[in-house]
Amino acid sequence: MTRRWPLRLILLVLALGGCRPAAGRAGRTLVDDAGDTVTVRPVARRVVSLIPATTELLFAIGAGSDLVGRTRWCDYPAAAARVPDMGDGINPNVEAVVAARPDLVVLYLSGQDADAARRLRALGIPAIQVRSDALADVPRLARLLGSLTGHAATADSVARAFDAELAAATVPTPPHPPSVFILVWDEPPMTVGAGSYLSELLSRAGSRNVFADLPASSGRISIESAAARDPDFVFTSNPALPAFAARPEWQAVRAVRERRFIHAPGSEFSRPGPRAPLAIRELRASLAAGAR
Repeated sequence: MTRRWPLRLILLVLALGGCRPAAGRAGRTLVDDAGDTVTVRPVARRVVSLIPATTELLFAIGAGSDLVGRTRWCDYPAAAARVPDMGDGINPNVEAVVAARPDLVVLYLSGQDADAARRLRALGIPAIQVRSDALADVPRLARLLGSLTGHAATADSVARAFDAELAAATVPTPPHPPSVFILVWDEPPMTVGAGSYLSELLSRAGSRNVFADLPASSGRISIESAAARDPDFVFTSNPALPAFAARPEWQAVRAVRERRFIHAPGSEFSRPGPRAPLAIRELRASLAAGAR
């Protein structure tokens, strides 16, 4: 079935003179993490980044001045606040993106973003979907973004420095590592498994995710199952005592009852990015303090 484009979107593209690359300017093609072949410009000079992790990386490799759009969650570095806010990164406002006249749009790899990527490409705007879920994605995406924005040398330096800092921050896993329950949501209780960024951080900090055996990277669990696994600590993004800790049902979990929390409110814990080694060191300090 032929898609009918909203008239206001068509008029916007016409008013902006279109965004399709001029003949002979298309630099090359690449295959993004969705498996789509995308034609990109030789060097992108107007970039919309709809992932907090790639926004942070673009600033790290020296391409921050090329950003013309970001998500409301792109809070680092501070200079990101001066870039126009285009709302949520998932299922984005395509009209707002088109109005920014980008020559590259970076989207998170998800079913919700696949349609946005197709719509943007149909309008002549190169749009790629990338996976940004693990520590290994950080140097890979740094080099990809460096290649696309003309900052390849700086990006390679950032990637190599990241690998070195990551190795320096990582500690060997002790014979009996402290166990941690990562609570990402409390109603209903949700946690993350071994395939998650947070689980990677904990492992590199010398601890163990009690739900590392989950078949998926995240999922719902019961309070009873958390109590049965009896974690030494509960990981929370709340900077203070979380509200759920006062609820009677949660007293079944010893770590909650004894107020053994690892508080990790910083955005370095929410996305794989250049600050991941810092996050590992912060976790190590929290674990050491809690063990005393």
